[in-house]
Amino acid sequence: MELLELYRRMALARAVELALADLWEQGLISGEMHLGTGEEAIAAGIAAHVQDGDAVALDHRPTPMMTLLGVDLPSMFREMLGREDGLCRGRGGHMHLFSPEHRVASSGIVGAAAPLANGFALAGSMLRPGSVAVGFFGEGAANQGMLLESMNLAVAWQLPVIFVCKDNGWAITTRSAEVTAGDLVVRAEAFGFTTEALDGTDVDAMWQAAGAAFERARSGKGPTFLHATCPRPDGH
Repeated sequence: MELLELYRRMALARAVELALADLWEQGLISGEMHLGTGEEAIAAGIAAHVQDGDAVALDHRPTPMMTLLGVDLPSMFREMLGREDGLCRGRGGHMHLFSPEHRVASSGIVGAAAPLANGFALAGSMLRPGSVAVGFFGEGAANQGMLLESMNLAVAWQLPVIFVCKDNGWAITTRSAEVTAGDLVVRAEAFGFTTEALDGTDVDAMWQAAGAAFERARSGKGPTFLHATCPRPDGH
């Protein structure tokens, strides 16, 4: 894919996040707001390889990926505003979004995207051979038991799944390095993942790494762990 097109997609994702921030600052979106600013290159690089039949499990910053997967933006915005005609009838807010049409779902529970991605991958391998599942989480989820169990099963069952760790250096308001031991890439390698460490602001590198991971999964060669560093310019 041309860099210009990847940049266009990144710009679209950023524009959506800025619009959501404006609505939240006006008090029109209630509760917390977890924006995906800084993650645009990761979303653009991954979304470019998603095909019909693939499935995506997202964390509490889901809007960049949902935007680039083609989820209807007016419907998504109405959802954030709590309207009955929103994507999830106004009941999901900004963290708990799903679109069956696009096989994409998000959760505000830390690390929950990993077991969901495994479920998507297992179902896909049975119902849609050649399909791939992707699970997104932050490095703050790295010590969650369900994430570690999901990593184990993904390799043990050789699931067609890609785990994407978006590492912004912060677990809510705690520096991740102060509470997480070792190297997350080495940890994933210990389970048997094919791994790659990336600059998550380099959209071309993300696109190329994602392409290799999707091809590996589609051809039955097992899961991949992508560790992508990125900034978090907004608060938690």
